[in-house]
Amino acid sequence: MNTVNNTGEKSLVDNPGAYTLIDGKLISEQIKKEIAAEVESMIANGLKRPHLAVIIVGHDGGSESYVAGKVKDCADCGFTSTLIRFEDDVTEDVLLAEVDKFNRDEDVDGFIVQLPLPKHISEEKVIEAIDYRKDVDGFHPVNVGRMSIGLPCFVSATPSGIIELLRRYKIETEGKNCVVIGRSNIVGKPVATLMMQKGYPGDATVTVCHSRTKNLKELCLQADIIIAALGQPEFLKADMVKSGAVIIDVGTTRVPSTLTKSGFKLKGDVAFDEVAPKASFITPVPGGVGLMTRIALMKNTLLAAKKEIYSV
Repeated sequence: MNTVNNTGEKSLVDNPGAYTLIDGKLISEQIKKEIAAEVESMIANGLKRPHLAVIIVGHDGGSESYVAGKVKDCADCGFTSTLIRFEDDVTEDVLLAEVDKFNRDEDVDGFIVQLPLPKHISEEKVIEAIDYRKDVDGFHPVNVGRMSIGLPCFVSATPSGIIELLRRYKIETEGKNCVVIGRSNIVGKPVATLMMQKGYPGDATVTVCHSRTKNLKELCLQADIIIAALGQPEFLKADMVKSGAVIIDVGTTRVPSTLTKSGFKLKGDVAFDEVAPKASFITPVPGGVGLMTRIALMKNTLLAAKKEIYSV
Protein backbone atom coordinates (compact mmCIF):
# COMPACT_ATOMS: atom_id res chain seq x y z
CA MET A 1 0.00 0.00 0.00
CA ASN A 2 1.13 3.57 -0.57
CA THR A 3 2.54 5.50 2.33
CA VAL A 4 5.08 8.28 2.69
CA ASN A 5 8.47 8.38 4.33
CA ASN A 6 9.93 11.47 5.97
CA THR A 7 11.41 12.70 2.70
CA GLY A 8 7.96 12.93 1.15
CA GLU A 9 8.59 10.00 -1.23
CA LYS A 10 6.08 7.21 -1.62
CA SER A 11 7.15 3.69 -0.74
CA LEU A 12 5.50 0.28 -0.65
CA VAL A 13 5.18 -1.20 2.80
CA ASP A 14 3.27 -4.03 4.36
CA ASN A 15 1.25 -1.80 6.65
CA PRO A 16 -2.52 -2.06 7.07
CA GLY A 17 -2.58 1.59 8.18
CA ALA A 18 -0.74 2.88 5.12
CA TYR A 19 -2.13 5.89 3.29
CA THR A 20 -1.76 7.66 -0.03
CA LEU A 21 -0.39 11.18 0.16
CA ILE A 22 -2.37 13.55 -2.08
CA ASP A 23 0.49 15.43 -3.72
CA GLY A 24 -0.66 18.95 -4.55
CA LYS A 25 2.77 19.87 -5.88
CA LEU A 26 2.78 17.01 -8.38
CA ILE A 27 -0.75 17.72 -9.61
CA SER A 28 -0.24 21.49 -9.79
CA GLU A 29 2.89 21.03 -11.89
CA GLN A 30 0.99 18.73 -14.25
CA ILE A 31 -1.78 21.29 -14.66
CA LYS A 32 0.66 24.15 -15.19
CA LYS A 33 2.21 22.21 -18.08
CA GLU A 34 -1.26 21.62 -19.54
CA ILE A 35 -2.11 25.31 -19.27
CA ALA A 36 1.25 26.39 -20.76
CA ALA A 37 0.69 24.10 -23.76
CA GLU A 38 -2.77 25.61 -24.29
CA VAL A 39 -1.37 29.14 -24.08
CA GLU A 40 1.26 28.27 -26.71
CA SER A 41 -1.54 27.06 -28.96
CA MET A 42 -3.50 30.27 -28.39
CA ILE A 43 -0.50 32.42 -29.30
CA ALA A 44 0.19 30.31 -32.39
CA ASN A 45 -3.40 30.95 -33.49
CA GLY A 46 -3.03 34.70 -33.16
CA LEU A 47 -4.80 35.11 -29.81
CA LYS A 48 -3.51 37.35 -27.05
CA ARG A 49 -1.60 36.06 -24.04
CA PRO A 50 -3.77 35.66 -20.89
CA HIS A 51 -3.26 38.53 -18.43
CA LEU A 52 -3.77 38.29 -14.67
CA ALA A 53 -3.51 41.34 -12.41
CA VAL A 54 -3.12 41.26 -8.62
CA ILE A 55 -3.63 44.05 -6.10
CA ILE A 56 -2.04 43.62 -2.69
CA VAL A 57 -2.45 45.95 0.28
CA GLY A 58 0.05 46.08 3.13
CA HIS A 59 2.76 43.60 4.03
CA ASP A 60 1.03 40.56 5.51
CA GLY A 61 3.60 37.76 5.38
CA GLY A 62 1.18 35.10 4.23
CA SER A 63 -0.25 37.33 1.51
CA GLU A 64 3.22 38.35 0.34
CA SER A 65 4.38 34.76 -0.16
CA TYR A 66 1.08 33.76 -1.74
CA VAL A 67 1.18 36.63 -4.24
CA ALA A 68 4.81 35.87 -5.10
CA GLY A 69 3.71 32.32 -5.86
CA LYS A 70 0.95 33.58 -8.13
CA VAL A 71 3.37 35.74 -10.10
CA LYS A 72 5.67 32.73 -10.55
CA ASP A 73 2.74 30.59 -11.65
CA CYS A 74 1.83 33.19 -14.28
CA ALA A 75 5.35 32.99 -15.70
CA ASP A 76 5.26 29.18 -15.71
CA CYS A 77 1.90 29.19 -17.52
CA GLY A 78 2.95 31.79 -20.09
CA PHE A 79 0.63 34.51 -18.75
CA THR A 80 1.26 38.23 -18.53
CA SER A 81 1.03 39.40 -14.92
CA THR A 82 0.65 42.81 -13.31
CA LEU A 83 1.21 43.43 -9.60
CA ILE A 84 -0.04 46.61 -7.92
CA ARG A 85 1.04 47.31 -4.33
CA PHE A 86 -0.50 49.71 -1.82
CA GLU A 87 0.54 50.48 1.73
CA ASP A 88 -1.94 49.46 4.42
CA ASP A 89 -3.02 53.07 4.92
CA VAL A 90 -4.46 53.31 1.41
CA THR A 91 -7.99 54.69 1.40
CA GLU A 92 -10.96 52.65 0.30
CA ASP A 93 -11.70 55.15 -2.46
CA VAL A 94 -8.21 54.84 -3.93
CA LEU A 95 -8.42 51.05 -3.89
CA LEU A 96 -11.86 51.07 -5.52
CA ALA A 97 -10.54 53.43 -8.20
CA GLU A 98 -7.80 50.89 -9.00
CA VAL A 99 -10.41 48.13 -9.19
CA ASP A 100 -12.38 50.26 -11.66
CA LYS A 101 -9.26 50.70 -13.82
CA PHE A 102 -8.83 46.95 -14.13
CA ASN A 103 -12.54 46.52 -14.82
CA ARG A 104 -12.15 48.82 -17.83
CA ASP A 105 -8.74 47.57 -19.04
CA GLU A 106 -9.48 45.37 -22.04
CA ASP A 107 -6.05 43.73 -21.89
CA VAL A 108 -6.60 42.42 -18.34
CA ASP A 109 -8.58 39.17 -18.50
CA GLY A 110 -8.90 38.64 -14.77
CA PHE A 111 -7.75 40.21 -11.55
CA ILE A 112 -7.89 39.72 -7.81
CA VAL A 113 -7.57 41.84 -4.71
CA GLN A 114 -5.56 39.80 -2.23
CA LEU A 115 -7.34 39.24 1.08
CA PRO A 116 -7.31 40.05 3.95
CA LEU A 117 -7.58 43.83 3.67
CA PRO A 118 -7.00 46.40 6.43
CA LYS A 119 -9.96 46.87 8.76
CA HIS A 120 -10.80 50.33 7.44
CA ILE A 121 -11.59 48.85 4.00
CA SER A 122 -14.79 46.89 3.39
CA GLU A 123 -13.87 43.57 1.78
CA GLU A 124 -17.50 43.11 0.73
CA LYS A 125 -17.54 46.46 -1.06
CA VAL A 126 -14.28 45.69 -2.88
CA ILE A 127 -15.45 42.21 -3.94
CA GLU A 128 -18.74 43.56 -5.26
CA ALA A 129 -16.88 46.32 -7.17
CA ILE A 130 -14.95 43.77 -9.24
CA ASP A 131 -16.52 43.01 -12.62
CA TYR A 132 -17.86 39.47 -12.11
CA ARG A 133 -16.65 38.61 -15.63
CA LYS A 134 -13.07 39.24 -14.44
CA ASP A 135 -13.56 37.84 -10.93
CA VAL A 136 -11.14 34.92 -11.25
CA ASP A 137 -11.12 34.51 -7.45
CA GLY A 138 -14.79 33.52 -7.72
CA PHE A 139 -15.89 35.68 -4.78
CA HIS A 140 -18.40 37.98 -6.50
CA PRO A 141 -22.06 37.30 -5.56
CA VAL A 142 -22.89 36.63 -9.20
CA ASN A 143 -20.32 33.84 -9.42
CA VAL A 144 -21.26 32.45 -6.01
CA GLY A 145 -24.94 32.47 -6.95
CA ARG A 146 -24.34 30.78 -10.30
CA MET A 147 -22.21 28.12 -8.62
CA SER A 148 -24.95 27.41 -6.08
CA ILE A 149 -27.42 26.50 -8.83
CA GLY A 150 -24.90 24.71 -11.04
CA LEU A 151 -24.43 27.32 -13.77
CA PRO A 152 -21.05 28.02 -15.44
CA CYS A 153 -19.02 30.49 -13.38
CA PHE A 154 -15.63 31.19 -11.89
CA VAL A 155 -15.46 28.84 -8.91
CA SER A 156 -13.47 30.14 -5.95
CA ALA A 157 -9.94 28.85 -6.13
CA THR A 158 -9.54 26.74 -2.99
CA PRO A 159 -12.77 24.72 -3.43
CA SER A 160 -11.93 24.30 -7.12
CA GLY A 161 -8.47 23.02 -6.19
CA ILE A 162 -9.93 20.54 -3.71
CA ILE A 163 -12.34 19.17 -6.29
CA GLU A 164 -9.50 18.82 -8.81
CA LEU A 165 -7.43 16.80 -6.31
CA LEU A 166 -10.34 14.44 -5.70
CA ARG A 167 -10.79 14.05 -9.45
CA ARG A 168 -7.13 13.45 -10.26
CA TYR A 169 -6.78 10.86 -7.49
CA LYS A 170 -10.05 9.21 -8.55
CA ILE A 171 -11.43 9.37 -5.01
CA GLU A 172 -15.02 8.15 -4.81
CA THR A 173 -17.52 10.78 -3.70
CA GLU A 174 -20.91 9.45 -4.81
CA GLY A 175 -23.05 8.62 -1.79
CA LYS A 176 -20.19 9.28 0.63
CA ASN A 177 -20.64 11.13 3.90
CA CYS A 178 -18.62 14.33 3.71
CA VAL A 179 -18.03 16.60 6.71
CA VAL A 180 -16.82 20.13 6.05
CA ILE A 181 -15.38 21.81 9.14
CA GLY A 182 -15.73 25.54 8.62
CA ARG A 183 -18.41 27.72 7.04
CA SER A 184 -16.45 30.57 5.46
CA ASN A 185 -17.66 32.16 2.23
CA ILE A 186 -14.27 31.45 0.66
CA VAL A 187 -13.93 27.72 1.42
CA GLY A 188 -16.49 26.04 3.67
CA LYS A 189 -19.75 27.05 2.02
CA PRO A 190 -18.62 26.73 -1.63
CA VAL A 191 -16.84 23.40 -1.19
CA ALA A 192 -19.92 22.00 0.55
CA THR A 193 -22.03 23.14 -2.41
CA LEU A 194 -19.66 21.54 -4.91
CA MET A 195 -19.52 18.24 -3.01
CA MET A 196 -23.31 17.90 -3.05
CA GLN A 197 -23.85 18.86 -6.69
CA LYS A 198 -24.78 16.22 -9.22
CA GLY A 199 -21.86 14.62 -11.02
CA TYR A 200 -18.29 13.71 -10.17
CA PRO A 201 -16.72 14.79 -7.92
CA GLY A 202 -19.96 15.35 -6.08
CA ASP A 203 -23.15 13.49 -5.19
CA ALA A 204 -21.96 13.34 -1.58
CA THR A 205 -24.10 13.73 1.53
CA VAL A 206 -22.62 16.85 3.12
CA THR A 207 -22.64 18.09 6.71
CA VAL A 208 -21.19 21.53 7.45
CA CYS A 209 -19.80 21.92 10.96
CA HIS A 210 -18.62 25.07 12.72
CA SER A 211 -17.83 26.59 16.11
CA ARG A 212 -21.40 26.11 17.36
CA THR A 213 -21.70 22.46 16.31
CA LYS A 214 -22.44 20.38 19.42
CA ASN A 215 -21.52 16.85 18.33
CA LEU A 216 -18.58 17.56 16.03
CA LYS A 217 -16.52 14.52 17.00
CA GLU A 218 -19.44 12.13 16.45
CA LEU A 219 -20.17 13.64 13.03
CA CYS A 220 -16.53 13.41 11.99
CA LEU A 221 -16.37 9.75 13.02
CA GLN A 222 -19.19 9.03 10.55
CA ALA A 223 -17.44 10.83 7.68
CA ASP A 224 -15.91 9.12 4.67
CA ILE A 225 -14.40 12.46 3.62
CA ILE A 226 -13.38 15.28 5.97
CA ILE A 227 -12.51 18.72 4.64
CA ALA A 228 -10.94 20.74 7.46
CA ALA A 229 -11.10 24.47 6.79
CA LEU A 230 -11.38 26.30 10.10
CA GLY A 231 -7.92 27.82 10.58
CA GLN A 232 -7.06 26.15 13.90
CA PRO A 233 -3.71 24.33 13.79
CA GLU A 234 -3.91 20.57 14.37
CA PHE A 235 -7.57 20.75 15.38
CA LEU A 236 -8.53 17.41 13.82
CA LYS A 237 -7.15 14.57 15.96
CA ALA A 238 -6.95 10.84 15.38
CA ASP A 239 -9.85 10.11 17.74
CA MET A 240 -12.11 12.19 15.45
CA VAL A 241 -11.38 10.14 12.33
CA LYS A 242 -12.59 6.71 11.32
CA SER A 243 -10.28 4.23 9.64
CA GLY A 244 -10.06 4.69 5.88
CA ALA A 245 -11.34 8.28 5.78
CA VAL A 246 -10.16 10.75 3.13
CA ILE A 247 -8.67 13.84 4.80
CA ILE A 248 -8.39 17.19 3.01
CA ASP A 249 -6.50 19.78 5.08
CA VAL A 250 -7.13 23.37 4.00
CA GLY A 251 -5.44 25.01 6.99
CA THR A 252 -2.31 27.14 6.53
CA THR A 253 -1.57 28.82 9.85
CA ARG A 254 1.86 30.30 10.50
CA VAL A 255 3.20 29.20 13.89
CA PRO A 256 6.52 30.24 15.46
CA SER A 257 9.37 27.80 14.94
CA THR A 258 13.04 27.79 15.91
CA LEU A 259 13.72 25.12 13.30
CA THR A 260 13.31 27.32 10.23
CA LYS A 261 15.21 30.36 8.92
CA SER A 262 11.97 32.31 8.60
CA GLY A 263 11.13 31.77 12.26
CA PHE A 264 7.81 30.13 11.47
CA LYS A 265 6.33 27.05 9.85
CA LEU A 266 2.98 26.29 8.28
CA LYS A 267 0.60 24.08 10.20
CA GLY A 268 -2.59 22.58 8.86
CA ASP A 269 -5.89 22.05 10.63
CA VAL A 270 -5.10 18.33 10.86
CA ALA A 271 -2.69 16.71 13.33
CA PHE A 272 -1.00 14.98 10.40
CA ASP A 273 1.31 12.56 12.21
CA GLU A 274 -1.48 11.00 14.27
CA VAL A 275 -4.30 11.20 11.68
CA ALA A 276 -2.40 9.97 8.62
CA PRO A 277 -2.08 6.32 9.76
CA LYS A 278 -5.89 6.10 9.94
CA ALA A 279 -6.50 7.75 6.55
CA SER A 280 -6.81 6.23 3.10
CA PHE A 281 -5.83 9.54 1.45
CA ILE A 282 -4.54 12.72 3.08
CA THR A 283 -3.17 16.09 1.98
CA PRO A 284 0.01 17.50 3.56
CA VAL A 285 0.65 21.08 4.68
CA PRO A 286 2.51 22.55 2.90
CA GLY A 287 2.38 20.82 -0.47
CA GLY A 288 -1.32 20.05 -0.66
CA VAL A 289 -4.36 22.27 -1.11
CA GLY A 290 -2.43 25.57 -1.07
CA LEU A 291 -0.66 24.85 -4.34
CA MET A 292 -3.94 23.75 -5.91
CA THR A 293 -5.53 27.04 -4.85
CA ARG A 294 -2.91 28.87 -6.88
CA ILE A 295 -3.30 26.64 -9.92
CA ALA A 296 -7.10 26.96 -9.82
CA LEU A 297 -6.61 30.72 -10.16
CA MET A 298 -4.53 30.07 -13.28
CA LYS A 299 -7.28 27.88 -14.71
CA ASN A 300 -9.88 30.60 -14.09
CA THR A 301 -7.63 33.17 -15.77
CA LEU A 302 -7.28 30.93 -18.81
CA LEU A 303 -11.08 30.56 -18.96
CA ALA A 304 -11.42 34.35 -18.73
CA ALA A 305 -8.92 34.88 -21.54
CA LYS A 306 -10.76 32.41 -23.75
CA LYS A 307 -14.13 34.01 -22.88
CA GLU A 308 -15.46 30.53 -22.17
CA ILE A 309 -17.79 31.62 -19.37
CA TYR A 310 -18.57 35.30 -19.93
CA SER A 311 -18.07 37.75 -22.75
CA VAL A 312 -16.29 40.93 -21.68
